[in-house]
Amino acid sequence: MNEFWNQRYRATEYAYGTDPNVFFKQQLRLLSPGRLFLPGEGEGRNAVYAARNGWSVHAVDLSQEGRKKALNLATSRGVSITYTVTDLSSYEPAYDTFDAAALIFVHFPPALRPVVHAHVIASLKPGGVLILEAFGKGQLERETGGPRTEDMLYAMDDLLEDFAGMDIVYQSSLLTDIQEGPFHSGLSDVHRLVARKPH
Repeated sequence: MNEFWNQRYRATEYAYGTDPNVFFKQQLRLLSPGRLFLPGEGEGRNAVYAARNGWSVHAVDLSQEGRKKALNLATSRGVSITYTVTDLSSYEPAYDTFDAAALIFVHFPPALRPVVHAHVIASLKPGGVLILEAFGKGQLERETGGPRTEDMLYAMDDLLEDFAGMDIVYQSSLLTDIQEGPFHSGLSDVHRLVARKPH
């Protein structure tokens, strides 16, 4: 997968645009700035938005090309972010460290998904907030973005099971029009989740 993402991000154009994800932006505005963890951050659109709004951002992704573009975007917007290149399947973030974390269209196979999600939960301070948007199973019928295999798409029940130890603040499964660069464009089947780690 490393070479797949490096190839996608090698292009001059930003694959998913330079504006933040709409749901992420809406939810982040409800929180007081602190430390933010962004696994699978890609080209940095959400990280840079958060940094411009006072957050201390730690992004992680397996793509070196994604990191380059994220840091270039941060520089162009006058902010700095921390960005680690590593494989999330073996990455364990510092525990009880972050005030918020966001998983925006970060998809894993079924065996790995709950493992990574458990690491994200562990990374949050008590009271820390998770923001998640991901493609649902119905996205397989659409040509508007996301993985092309069903097992990489999510069911809300699986997400609720992964985050069962957290307080669910908001959940929704819907069809919505997404306009995020050339690879996320059009009516899409998505799940949205906001959860808070108990004190």
